[in-house]
Amino acid sequence: CFMRNITMEVVGELDRESAAAFMRSVGVSAAGIAIMQDKMIFRIVRLRQVPTKAANLIKQTMLSKGADAAISVHAADLSEPFTDVLLFATLYQYRAAVRSLRRQPWGLRALADDLTMLLGISVREKQEFPAE
Repeated sequence: CFMRNITMEVVGELDRESAAAFMRSVGVSAAGIAIMQDKMIFRIVRLRQVPTKAANLIKQTMLSKGADAAISVHAADLSEPFTDVLLFATLYQYRAAVRSLRRQPWGLRALADDLTMLLGISVREKQEFPAE
């Protein structure tokens, strides 16, 4: 079977420079790196004491971007006023989620702005890519 010649390794947590270096090592163009780089970088973020209404909206938003959010079992029935939230997504998914969260009520615009600062992402509507 030809699959026996494939080797694998876990490369661990990447920063933007490492992600770019890995892609360059397989011949990805500068434009390709700019497009894909943030899809390689995964982050887990813990939010504390989020109003449960907002937590449910955050979870829906993250799911709609292909990411996820873990919330308290009490968030679904609103039986507790606050919950912690674990977000897990790539930087690419966070960027998409932030765009949506900025348009939501209950202080989620401020939370979205804080997420962009924490993760060091920009939320430009159109991204410029290097010419080939």
